[in-house]
Amino acid sequence: MNFSSRLYSIGEELGSEDLDSLKFLCNDFIPQRQQEPIKDALMLFQRLQEKRMLEEDNMFFLKELLFQIKRFDLLIKFLHTNPKDLEQELQIPGRAQISAYRVMLFQISEEFSKNEVKQYKFLLSELISKCKLEEDMNLLDIFIEMEKRDILGKNNLEYLKNICCINRSLLKKIDDYEQCEVERSMEVLTICDSSGQQGSQLQTSDPVYQMKSKPRGFCLIINNYDFNVARKNVPKLCQMKDRSGTDADAVKLNSTFSDLHFEVVNYRDCTAEKICEILKDFQGKDHSEKDCFICCILSHGDKGIIYGTDGQEASIYTVTSFFTGENCPSLRNKPKVFFIQACQGEKYQKGVAIESDSNQKELCLDTDAFTQMYIPDESDFLLGMATVFDCVSYRDSTKGTWYIQSLCQHLREGCSRGDDILTILTKVNYEVSTMDDKKRNGKQMPQPTFTLRKKLKFPLN
Repeated sequence: MNFSSRLYSIGEELGSEDLDSLKFLCNDFIPQRQQEPIKDALMLFQRLQEKRMLEEDNMFFLKELLFQIKRFDLLIKFLHTNPKDLEQELQIPGRAQISAYRVMLFQISEEFSKNEVKQYKFLLSELISKCKLEEDMNLLDIFIEMEKRDILGKNNLEYLKNICCINRSLLKKIDDYEQCEVERSMEVLTICDSSGQQGSQLQTSDPVYQMKSKPRGFCLIINNYDFNVARKNVPKLCQMKDRSGTDADAVKLNSTFSDLHFEVVNYRDCTAEKICEILKDFQGKDHSEKDCFICCILSHGDKGIIYGTDGQEASIYTVTSFFTGENCPSLRNKPKVFFIQACQGEKYQKGVAIESDSNQKELCLDTDAFTQMYIPDESDFLLGMATVFDCVSYRDSTKGTWYIQSLCQHLREGCSRGDDILTILTKVNYEVSTMDDKKRNGKQMPQPTFTLRKKLKFPLN
């Protein structure tokens, strides 16, 4: 059975309740307004294919979706996957693509009876007084409505806890989720804190990636400025602006990585297809005499994707996956570093001097879904995102973006001191987080994601 036939057969087996569940689990990847036209599973699959989250050689996300809605029969029959093996794989840190927060909400919805849902609606009626909770709304619909109104989120679970007193056994699910988040945060702090005693121990004992070759490796810079074609050909992007100020970022990146002994290669105004062609070309190069690979992409973006100048989408996961050990053997066990300057949210505030690398119209305030997996589930990757998942990033129309300008400055300063890349990115996080768009009260928080096994340093000598 070929790929299309397999998807068709799976889609035919999924009913309306299954579809509602799948759409809810996909909500962090496909914005709610883009879900409205989706009336059956095949339309959902098509949208996931457009997002490059469902491909013939990568069906893991579909497997995860079917596992979460307990359609084990479809996993076995059409995807030849043992649910128990998949369950173990999903427990590997960073492997699951659906956020723990959304899985937790879905699991809670599964345990609510119809009568309990009615009680939930009643308790919420005063809280959401301006929005009538329709009789046919299920609990997942209510959760989405609560998220829209900022009374439910990854770090905002108090209302949910109050409602779950209807069924106290559900409180344990919330407590378990919060405990896991605390433990995950502590792990990140342990890795990133280079100022305390444990950080000092890491500095003296941790192995370091070799960085002796000259050039160290390729530094690929894809700089998208002109989005005229996107505005003409993609109706939903008709308001997308050209990215004034992006050349200031490209100049800074060129200078910085040239001084760090990388061979810098520039491309400008690339379609999504061209971006993938360029990456495939670099995937095929012989990196055996190089110690590292760096890729910088400056463009517009949305949740989990970057836009080509034609308005078509390339998923960040696809971009990074070109350089796995299997796809690019000469970079195996070597650091692969990606810096993405693009919005990851659906709203932004208009500005003159300060703009947003998004196609949206208001500043996005919801940061709950930033845990999406962007990098392959294997070692030696580092992804530096300009902003957390679901939110905008800012760009000065003459000086460049907050993130790239800060990154280049701290790379120069940190590398001269012998700092490793995580120490440098922590400083970038701090500096960018203190910036603000005073007219609009806009803020930005970068997010590094990594599977590095050693310290990564870029010696100046």
